Amino acid sequence: MSIHQPLLDGSQKAFLSCYLDNLSLVERLHRLLLDVIKDEFERLAILEINSVQALLLFNIGENEVTAGELKSRGYYQGSNVSYNLKKLVELGYMNHQRSEIDRRSVRVRLTDKGRKVRGLLSELFARQAEQIEKRALVDTSGMDEINTALRRMERFWTEQIRYIY
Repeated sequence: MSIHQPLLDGSQKAFLSCYLDNLSLVERLHRLLLDVIKDEFERLAILEINSVQALLLFNIGENEVTAGELKSRGYYQGSNVSYNLKKLVELGYMNHQRSEIDRRSVRVRLTDKGRKVRGLLSELFARQAEQIEKRALVDTSGMDEINTALRRMERFWTEQIRYIY
């Protein structure tokens, strides 16, 4: 046994095993979501942006935000936010404008082209929600339970980052 592994009783081992499964599922689900978006965009012959950029457009929606707010508001989870914003501006999916008050700050918002991509993703997600409901894979209360559990995990991890060194 490793000196770094605590001694766990049966229920603790079972809980740890479930927790590790959750971590793996969250990661796989995010990657699968990006693959679903990629496949949809390939089907629609939208090849100039990637799925991460498309999801960023979807999450921003009608909001006008700074690059710093993207992560704090949960619109963007990855690295290279500056690269993706620059690319989306260059390709005409987003507008950017320097703040009159703080010239270092840049605000971004979707263009009509960006809103079109957002609409395509909205349609994709609506179709998927309809299929999930039709197949009775998860009902509304099940979705609520999943969301509640995931929000609790999000709060726990946020506390870990902020309060534990």
